[in-house]
Amino acid sequence: MNPAYTKVAIVTGASRGIGAAIARRLAADGIAVVVNYANSSAEAGELVAAIAAAGGKALAVKADVADPQAVAALFDAAEQAFGHIDILINNAGIMPSKLPPLAETSDREFDELFAINVKGTFNTLRQAATRLQAGGRIVNFSTSVIGLALPGYTIYAATKAAVETMTNIFAKELRGRQITVNAIAPGPTATDLFLNGKSEELVERMSKMAPLERLGTPDDIAAAVAMLVGADGGWINGQTLRANGGLV
Repeated sequence: MNPAYTKVAIVTGASRGIGAAIARRLAADGIAVVVNYANSSAEAGELVAAIAAAGGKALAVKADVADPQAVAALFDAAEQAFGHIDILINNAGIMPSKLPPLAETSDREFDELFAINVKGTFNTLRQAATRLQAGGRIVNFSTSVIGLALPGYTIYAATKAAVETMTNIFAKELRGRQITVNAIAPGPTATDLFLNGKSEELVERMSKMAPLERLGTPDDIAAAVAMLVGADGGWINGQTLRANGGLV
């Protein structure tokens, strides 16, 4: 491994959106990045090439976070490429474009949300428990929808509430390892995941909800992640940071 890269991060769901912004930011901060993706191989490859062109180090690895064997293979690939793992960013997640009320949510929709948003986080945390270096950093992803309690988001918000609970307790379970475990809870952020299926009127209305009167950007969220995994975030542990411009 290049000795300049003393820290190594796995970023799940990193081929686009917030995950890609996080990967670029961490690489710019001198961290070698494993760009995890499930389906978007071309986008992941383009991101790795862009990071390399900017002088960084990155590797694309395909893995469905809902599959425990695939997650174990993801950690294997990171260790084989870079020798160790210091940082885990659990960015992978889904939010359905249609947001039915609880009573109209199908079994398939429920199972898919929990498989990726909750089981996916569980799968990576279980690997991280024994494979992250002492002094490492873990950042999970929640949502500010938990505080807003918007109709239609019942099941999605429930998956992220589970992530927040795992974050708080897992931080305590790692006592003695000097590993911090935190979560980021973005508000409305200008990504395909958020914008998909929403009218221009709805997007405009939601962009004005926060007192800063705009949508967040992927770079806003990446900056918050960089703080948590950097030297200045070392005393923050077991917390959920609501990165939402003051929305809630």
